Amino acid sequence: MRRIRAAFTAVIAVLVLWVPMALADESQAPITVTDIAGREVTINAPVKRILLGEGRQLYLIASLDKEDPLSRVVAWRNDLIEADPATYTQYLQAFPKLAKLPAFPGQENGLIEIESTIVHKPDVVLLNLEAMRANEDANYIEKLAELKIPVLYIDFRHYPLKNTEPTIRLLGKIMGREARAEEIIAFRHAAMARVTDVIARAKPERPRVFIERIGGYADDCCLSFGAENFGKYVELAGGHNIGSDVLPSTFGQLNPEQVIAVNPEHVVVTSADWEAYVPGGHWIPLGPGADPKETHRKLEWFTTRDAYTDIAAQKARNFHGIWHQFYNSPYEFFAVQQLAKWFHPELFADLNPDATFAEYHRRFLPIPYRPGYAVSLSGSAD
Repeated sequence: MRRIRAAFTAVIAVLVLWVPMALADESQAPITVTDIAGREVTINAPVKRILLGEGRQLYLIASLDKEDPLSRVVAWRNDLIEADPATYTQYLQAFPKLAKLPAFPGQENGLIEIESTIVHKPDVVLLNLEAMRANEDANYIEKLAELKIPVLYIDFRHYPLKNTEPTIRLLGKIMGREARAEEIIAFRHAAMARVTDVIARAKPERPRVFIERIGGYADDCCLSFGAENFGKYVELAGGHNIGSDVLPSTFGQLNPEQVIAVNPEHVVVTSADWEAYVPGGHWIPLGPGADPKETHRKLEWFTTRDAYTDIAAQKARNFHGIWHQFYNSPYEFFAVQQLAKWFHPELFADLNPDATFAEYHRRFLPIPYRPGYAVSLSGSAD
């Protein structure tokens, strides 16, 4: 009996030592990563508590963690609710607990509520690259570092073709979803190549394109993009973005006389449902499930702007509307495919951007695909 007790005690002792070790294999461990700003940051990974400095960061979080993207999110900025209400509704229907997720208003310059951040005790705070200057001026990063709360900068907006894939890899690494991240990147490569390979072979004449940025959000004309973001998408799709000739940075403004002088052959309006910001405005309510008759009706108004008087695009009715959030998401492959079909319909007759985006939803997102991200007047009667 004593031998049995001794053996039992020994087994218990081994289990006492082994169980914490086994659990440790499932727990977090410190890793050092480099964020999009080039900062080396040490994080306990895989992260279990993420604070989203912008709600639209959910686009990528959900792609990496399709089963339950909210399981790691402890708080978020409320911009997705206001800037993309249709997508928010989809996620709310799929995950009703989203209604109880703490949300904070944040600021346009990217500053976060530091008190709220401390209360939620995140493993990491995700901030967009453009927030870097404001947070440095406010010493937010140092204040959070004193509390062992690391911050990572990511970017889909300023240099999306350069920074989106590093951002996907970065979040894949800290979430323990590295293989998933590579699957997303491979999908994006294939989707983009369906346009860029054709353009490289055919070398078509590039039509002049003007992009009206945030159409209907403000009365100002003519907000646009320089050589980055949608300006780059236009070039990849076989067009020539006239803003690239004038604007020195990603975002800027042309005057109507400049637009008329260049005589663009296509006008592309980026817009969305901005009822929360500009009630009853001229914005086009593009996004999942948008009514095509309503988006077509609201796009018509843009043909009447003074900046487009007698330009080639107006005469040919080559006016197009596209979901503004492609400027700030990992989904820009849809925008490139759709622009290519508008600029070179004969080269891309068999390309179906909706089918591509539907496949992305099926493989990577927890919500079903609903068309409504683009509208065009091309081919319609006057």
